[in-house]
Amino acid sequence: MTTPLRFGLVGTGFWASSVHAQALSSADGIDLVGVWGRDHGAAQAVAARHGAIGFTDADEMFGAVDAVAFAVPPSVQCSMALRAAQAGKHVLLEKPIATSLPEADALVRAVDDAGVASVVFFTARYRPEMRAWLRDVSARGGWAGGSSIWLGSVLSSALSDSNPFNTPWRRQKGGLWDLGPHVVSLLWAALGPVVGVRADAGAGDLTHLVLHHAGGATSTATVTLSASEAAEGSTTFIWGEAGRSEAPAEATGSVQSLRVALGELAECARSGRVEHECDVRFGRDVVGVLAAAEDEIARRR
Repeated sequence: MTTPLRFGLVGTGFWASSVHAQALSSADGIDLVGVWGRDHGAAQAVAARHGAIGFTDADEMFGAVDAVAFAVPPSVQCSMALRAAQAGKHVLLEKPIATSLPEADALVRAVDDAGVASVVFFTARYRPEMRAWLRDVSARGGWAGGSSIWLGSVLSSALSDSNPFNTPWRRQKGGLWDLGPHVVSLLWAALGPVVGVRADAGAGDLTHLVLHHAGGATSTATVTLSASEAAEGSTTFIWGEAGRSEAPAEATGSVQSLRVALGELAECARSGRVEHECDVRFGRDVVGVLAAAEDEIARRR
């Protein structure tokens, strides 16, 4: 019988409690041991609901587990995940893994030096319907370009007052850094590695990207967290001589998708493999695209 992989959870907010804790406490081969958050009372509450321990010290929790899942703002995640990796713990990271390339590079070095496994939770990449679509378009090939438009997306106009995703880091970084990782991840998987990026901005956090892919294809993306509820939605498609192929609508919930990510991280950890298609290195590559876009927009202003 396989020994469960002991996990600690860093974070107690909406996403941590409604998705991460739920997935960690119900995934096969996973044991949610502890929860840590800056609000100790909240950590105890989340832990109690899942039969875990609410830790007051993060490093103490790291010492009691095999792996750590993060559901905190990127700047907090980056510094704490670096500590977890240095302590020899496998890491389940949220996107973006950081909001600057130097921070992302430092995290990659820590994971590489420790020889631990890593997985970044680009939600759609773990949905079976999306994986089937990506396998199909990869097998067919011959794509010349693509487009992805995410307006408010699944965050339901995330910057509205009543939305649980209306958090300080999203207000500061906008759709480029919150929705952008999903978009870049999908277009990268469908059309090949991104080797160049152009960017411009509209009103508020509206961002337009033009991505150049290694195989010669180009793609465009538009993201914002400021869309009205009437306008929100997302669509991604690629096109070529064979026609047009649109990515499937979401059919798998976030908890179920995270269970898949956790299972794959656990498999890597048990087998000694440190590479995954969505590991920390790919997370760093996505940060590089977003940082380049942010820099170009800043130069235009």
